[in-house]
Amino acid sequence: MPAPIRYVQDSRFFPESADVVVIGAGIAGTAAAYELAKQGVSVVLIEKGLVGGEQSSRNWGWCRQQNRDERELPLIIYALQRWQELGEETGEELGFRRSGLVYATSSQEDINAWDRWGQMAKAYGVRSDILTAAQAKAMTPGSTSRWLGGVSSPTDGHAEPSLASAGLAIAAQRLGAGVFQQCAVRGLDISAGKVSGVITERGLIKTPRVICAGGAWTSMFCRRHGIDLPLGNVIGTAFRTTPVEQAIRVPLYTPTFACRPQLDGSYTVSVSGRGRLSPGAQGLRYARQFWPTFKSRRKNLSLQLGLGPFISGPESLARWQFDRVSPFEKVRILDPAADRAMVAEGIAAMRKEYPALGEIRVEQAWGGMIDNTPDAVPVISTVPTLPGLIISAGFSAHGFGIGPGAGRLAADLATDATPVVDPTPFCYSRLIDGSGLNAPGMM
Repeated sequence: MPAPIRYVQDSRFFPESADVVVIGAGIAGTAAAYELAKQGVSVVLIEKGLVGGEQSSRNWGWCRQQNRDERELPLIIYALQRWQELGEETGEELGFRRSGLVYATSSQEDINAWDRWGQMAKAYGVRSDILTAAQAKAMTPGSTSRWLGGVSSPTDGHAEPSLASAGLAIAAQRLGAGVFQQCAVRGLDISAGKVSGVITERGLIKTPRVICAGGAWTSMFCRRHGIDLPLGNVIGTAFRTTPVEQAIRVPLYTPTFACRPQLDGSYTVSVSGRGRLSPGAQGLRYARQFWPTFKSRRKNLSLQLGLGPFISGPESLARWQFDRVSPFEKVRILDPAADRAMVAEGIAAMRKEYPALGEIRVEQAWGGMIDNTPDAVPVISTVPTLPGLIISAGFSAHGFGIGPGAGRLAADLATDATPVVDPTPFCYSRLIDGSGLNAPGMM
């Protein structure tokens, strides 16, 4: 069942050309389109389904520095600054609040890891406060666990996935961007070894620069053009509760569930760190690259085998011509089923931890497909073998919060501007030649 999203009206006139075309209207794509339009760049945003229809509306909504991989810290610091500015700047309600985040645990191992992370993060000016048992209890009033401790990140926050991508797309439209939904990009037009346009189901748009922010579909799209992009897709599950008198007033992570209060009094909930694999041809193709990460995190992953992913969707072996219906038109919106056992586990854990929420019910549940890189750090990069193409993908389950930063960095790369942060940690080449391909850091 799809997560709720705000509807966006398409632009009126389909263009023949643009300075930049952005493929994919999730948070990374809409943020890039907005930043480009703000600079006066002629930009067109193309979406095969609906704005925010896939993982950008299906995530937790957390906007955090806490527990980030060190390589991402400069970008998330900038992204939080942009989250703070964008509501007023665009006039759109994106749901962003600097509420702080709280993590509570009964594990000394967790506390030690959070403390090590906080010591590292001090060099970046990030605040991360280790909590004693008494402090963790005070910051989780009404909880039943006897916490050993926790961590608080008071400068972090959250936004609303159902509103954010749509709000940025609408704001970009007001600045002159074209936005077109239910319009798949079938491939790139290439001339003299460079990008010269995009071939859509509605016709050709001439452009010298393309930002591909296609989420779980990005590797398939790149492979059609001979570009090897190791991405592995994991299916996450989340659900929304009925509105209640809120007993939990800031986003909270516990060993058994994580939740975020919504503006209407409901919660978005998930089981902490869990997901399932349903591999197809792409999963097998990149199994070697992902094996070290899988070994370290397999206790949180379930495996679902079947022929479906080999036949359709972003993991399939699909081949297509640009003048024919593409895989992107056959599946307009990826809508994997929620893991019902995980939903039941999550709501039971929430009720057990907070007896005041004993009558809370599940209103809606959904699955979402998350594109991951082998080192859990995204690719936001030009591609040396195809000038004019910029990839923005592989956000590895923590892309929503970093979205405004990712959009700005991709926009800088598309316009040859000085990058807002050092793009080296996000370079495409590290996934191919292994340079800088370090083990995943904190999640």
